[in-house]
Amino acid sequence: MTIPYQRRNFLKWTSLLAAQTPLSLLTANAHATGSDGDRLLRFGDAAILIEIDEFMRTSVSCLTKGVTTRLTRHGVSEYLELADGSRIGRFRLTHAERQALHGVHGDGQALLLTGLSSEGVQKTVQFSLFDRYPGFVMCQVTYQNQAQKELAVKTWVNGAGRINSIGGSEHGPAFWTYSGSTYPDRRDWVQPLQHGFNQINFMGMTASDYGGGTPVADVWRRDAGLAVGLIETVPKLVSLPVQSEHGSATLAVSAEVNTVLPPGQSLSTLHTFITAHRGDYFAPLDTYRRVMGDLGLKSPPAPDAAYEPIWCAWGYEREFSMALVEGTLGKAKDLGLEWAVIDDGWQTANGDWYVDVKKFPRGAEDLKALAQKIKEAGLKPRLWFTPLAVGPGTDLLHDHTDMLLRDQDGALQYITWWNCFYLCPAYPPVIAYTQKLIRTIFGEWGFEGIKIDGQHLNAVAPCHNPAHHHARPEESVEQLQDFFRVIYDTAREVNPNAVVEICPCGTSYAFHNMPYMNQAPASDPLSSWQVRHKGKTLKALMGPSAAFAGDHVELSDHGDDFASTVGIGAVVSTKFTWPIDPKLKDSFLLTDDHEKVWRKWTGLYNTLLLPKGQYRGNLYDIGFDKPEAHVIEKNGHLFYAFYAEHWRGPIQLRGLAQSTYALRDYFNGTDLGHITAGSHHIDVEFKRFLLLEAVPV
Repeated sequence: MTIPYQRRNFLKWTSLLAAQTPLSLLTANAHATGSDGDRLLRFGDAAILIEIDEFMRTSVSCLTKGVTTRLTRHGVSEYLELADGSRIGRFRLTHAERQALHGVHGDGQALLLTGLSSEGVQKTVQFSLFDRYPGFVMCQVTYQNQAQKELAVKTWVNGAGRINSIGGSEHGPAFWTYSGSTYPDRRDWVQPLQHGFNQINFMGMTASDYGGGTPVADVWRRDAGLAVGLIETVPKLVSLPVQSEHGSATLAVSAEVNTVLPPGQSLSTLHTFITAHRGDYFAPLDTYRRVMGDLGLKSPPAPDAAYEPIWCAWGYEREFSMALVEGTLGKAKDLGLEWAVIDDGWQTANGDWYVDVKKFPRGAEDLKALAQKIKEAGLKPRLWFTPLAVGPGTDLLHDHTDMLLRDQDGALQYITWWNCFYLCPAYPPVIAYTQKLIRTIFGEWGFEGIKIDGQHLNAVAPCHNPAHHHARPEESVEQLQDFFRVIYDTAREVNPNAVVEICPCGTSYAFHNMPYMNQAPASDPLSSWQVRHKGKTLKALMGPSAAFAGDHVELSDHGDDFASTVGIGAVVSTKFTWPIDPKLKDSFLLTDDHEKVWRKWTGLYNTLLLPKGQYRGNLYDIGFDKPEAHVIEKNGHLFYAFYAEHWRGPIQLRGLAQSTYALRDYFNGTDLGHITAGSHHIDVEFKRFLLLEAVPV
């Protein structure tokens, strides 16, 4: 159905469109008016409402049980920025078309809108909604130059919106945000929005060896929120800027195209989305995961071994020895740990991957023997390595300069932390070289898992090395996920139960790499807060039973915050040293007092195995609910974790489905009586954490 539009009969047209479209496409009520007093075209479902005026300006509202919450003021949400700094954003609506959708995302509906700007640019927008994803609107825009002169386009922008504050309080901010981008300072992924907040959230390189991430940004208030993002099966160089000032917050998806559009030619944006929601950012990320799963990108199920607790030899750092590792294995097993990880330092140099004879006199034979001794101690051996990095002075760098990733000036891309250079993940010899190493680690040396480490793993720069014959420099960016697919598939081919861990060193995970890993650590957390909000994020992006590891507990607050790992359903990990620590400072020696604490927590972890339960991320808002709260559901039991420096007062136990539950403090082993679903508030006092189990009676 295509309907011509003329200003003089706009009201008649919207009424006709509404009459033929029950529920999903309606005329506005008498109070819904545009800036010029005209009626608004409405598109939505039971969770979201988009209102469109005659100039194709939009506003977004969140709907919940008949309650409408306005999120964005009426404004231009899709537009072009030109090379001269001007903007084309005002389009007179000329046509509308409604379509039924059937496809990979199931059944749905689409609204196609066409408008024309005074500059002679025609804009066509398709908004799509699917029944299985309420409130999640997909969008693509096409611009056609119908003028008589060429158009120099710098950037396209989709999903732009300004969210007004409903007022903060003296105790907190008006907004919180999640941003899936990577920054060298390894900042929090989840932050309060203070006045002047400004993050570009570029999905390309933000430093020489930092970049990539998950192309989603979210801003939410206490009552509702709005998220925007990208729906593409390969990484794209887009930005998702978030800003806050003067009592409002803005967000959008944008991409620099820097192209000239001749008369008659068209430019289409990438596929983007906007979604309105209640609560924090968990629901949008969870929906994004499922939408991308429809397109073939989904995290694999984790093997049982991925949930087993971890001891890592990194406590000894690069100066470890075979004797130190072997001397610690018995204690690790005695404490209930199941993995022993040989970390950085076993190799002569990054890139060559020769076994260092200073530590292993017989080379590979000794490393293989160490893997066997780990097994004999009742543990599983895992080996560290950092792909795509090659160090100065290595044989690989000397013999295979063709493997290097080069920028447009022919310069090498530098990896600062490792003092290395990038290899190109889209160059077949690099892939073959890495695949051979994986076969050696699992097939010849006998390791049962790998720890893939490095802040440079999320993204690479476009490659201009002429030896690679790339069709486009961006092939290196877009094929990074294929590089990790080869690693994952090769490891699982040799050992079907192999654990493949990717640790991007403090950075936000690249979503497109997630289908090729079955364990994700907190990745060098700077605080217990990072352990917890990274856990919530990865449970949304990888699934509610994802094998997320809290990383070394020694990196948490006070160096002993197992509660932030166990309570959120994360895998326990530690890097203690024993019976000695040869380091003069930064010792991680397991003292007698530490051992009592470590033993209790690993015992609790192994008894409960909460990561195998379902993380219930929609029950609490990590930004606005106080105290901070997380819930795991397993076998009908609900496991609550509350966190605060000190809390005295009521807490609310959400998610109770049965009528009556027996409540206990499972850390202290204390019974707390019974609670009912109709009366789910209790008064408590705790410091740091409170861990509760609700058992249906």
